[in-house]
Amino acid sequence: MSADTPQAYDDLLEAYRRVSNLESAVGVLSWDQQVTMPDGGAPARSRQLSTLSGLRHELLTDDEVADALDAAAEADLNDEQQAVVREIRREHERAAAVPRELIEQISAKSSEALEVWESAKAESDFSQFAPILEELVELRREYAAEIDPDRDPYAVLFEEYEPYLGLETAEEVLEQLREELVPLIDAVGDSDVTLPDPFADGTYSEQAQEELSREILTDLGYDWERGRLDTSSHPFTSGNQFDCRVTTRFLEDDPLSALTATIHEFGHAFYSLGLPQEEYGTPLGSSRNLSVHESQSRLWENHVGRSRPFWELIEEDVRGAFDGLEDVDGEAFYRAANRVYDDNLIRVDADELTYHMHIVVRFEIERDLVNGDLDVEDVPEVWNDKYEQYLGVRPENDAEGALQDIHWSHGNFGYFPTYTLGSVMAAQLYAAAEDDLGDLDEAIHEGEFEDLQTWLRENVHRHGARYTTDELVELATGESYTADYFLDYVTEKYSELYEL
Repeated sequence: MSADTPQAYDDLLEAYRRVSNLESAVGVLSWDQQVTMPDGGAPARSRQLSTLSGLRHELLTDDEVADALDAAAEADLNDEQQAVVREIRREHERAAAVPRELIEQISAKSSEALEVWESAKAESDFSQFAPILEELVELRREYAAEIDPDRDPYAVLFEEYEPYLGLETAEEVLEQLREELVPLIDAVGDSDVTLPDPFADGTYSEQAQEELSREILTDLGYDWERGRLDTSSHPFTSGNQFDCRVTTRFLEDDPLSALTATIHEFGHAFYSLGLPQEEYGTPLGSSRNLSVHESQSRLWENHVGRSRPFWELIEEDVRGAFDGLEDVDGEAFYRAANRVYDDNLIRVDADELTYHMHIVVRFEIERDLVNGDLDVEDVPEVWNDKYEQYLGVRPENDAEGALQDIHWSHGNFGYFPTYTLGSVMAAQLYAAAEDDLGDLDEAIHEGEFEDLQTWLRENVHRHGARYTTDELVELATGESYTADYFLDYVTEKYSELYEL
């Protein structure tokens, strides 16, 4: 304890670090379940995760934390310490409103649902998943009602992932993008320009894709001493500033899918690995929230990984990794990586424009599910109808429709809007970085990412959860959170690509 740090504050941190350590342990077990656990391990893992989640809830809501929060509120704290107390109090008060039994039920049911979802997706049969999804929806409704029975339950759940921008902001951004992107997507569809697809007729081994993914992660600066790459049914990142692991998936007919997914997950990992090590286990050593997390993954995936200079940088590596691409240059790869697929059914493979229509579909469906305006059994039909409405294409089966995402099997309702909020934030952050550093194209072309990485470390990562989302954006960019930069970015980029 520092001589000038109030005892009450140190007591609070000591108690909260135990909570954080349990959360990290849950994360490792969850990673293992999705990556290395044998198929038969699910029943035991469900109980393990349920017990740990219950213990974490018990520690977080313990009188020791409540007393330490009250004492810290009376202490003379600096701005950083006050932010820590704010974040712990918010988490404590939400947790204290929910019975431990309900937390354990949600954890156990989510662990069980993961296995059911994977089987249902493999067999393209939503009816297998529907009963347990209905249970998860009901459990999450109960959870929201325990926190605040008088509010929109979906708004309460949304705040699990983005506590400060608010559901109203998410709705406004999604509506703005729906209004402004649809005409742009239509214009692209009407364009006479056809972008190249050099990967269309080939097959690409998992080994070759993995070797290239590892090479690109190394080039981007992934710290292999604190991370690893594995495969999973749905790409994800898990960990903290000491141990942050990424996964991807490989499709033999579409190596772009693995490349973009791997770079996306690198963005998540780079953020987590950049959090202050000395603040591990406290809000100052934790990511701000999922909107900010998604801003980092989408920045690296799109503003770097889909840029012309990046594909010029890696073109030799790509040609060397795969047969049949000897005559393809960086410009063709760049254009291929940015083809607009308005007939694409899969969110994780979507281009930058249509991606957000995928989010709108999920947002509208899960909001109606949670609010009781949609029955689980009707999800596939409504899903397919909305895809036809927003993208002009209809899924032929459940695997490419309502079963394609893993999130609902985790009980994560309210998560999907953060993908769009993060994409919007990424464009604003990248524009601010270029204002400070100058045009980054040349640096990317030379494989020099240090200046951008340092800028992100200084303006985003080092702050942890000290600032609210809107405060962090304004501090980093000098402006309030806005979708204008994203819309300007995609309009300029795709107008040039498709000669609009």
